[in-house]
Amino acid sequence: MTWTTEVDQGRCMGSGMCAALAPDLFRLEDAHAAPVHARIPADERALDAADSCPALAIVVRDGPHTIGPRP
Repeated sequence: MTWTTEVDQGRCMGSGMCAALAPDLFRLEDAHAAPVHARIPADERALDAADSCPALAIVVRDGPHTIGPRP
């Protein structure tokens, strides 16, 4: 099972929370977050990063289903 991760650059405020939680999944690039890889093996840390993003800029999908951030 693989997930996709996206960062909405219009919403991202560059807090770095995602890169601190999962540096192998997210990085800061030009003061905004970016996924290291668009497709990743299922990894709870991606959901934790999406949940922790103060701007709710990270989206995690499992196929067509949005699974992060969690409600």
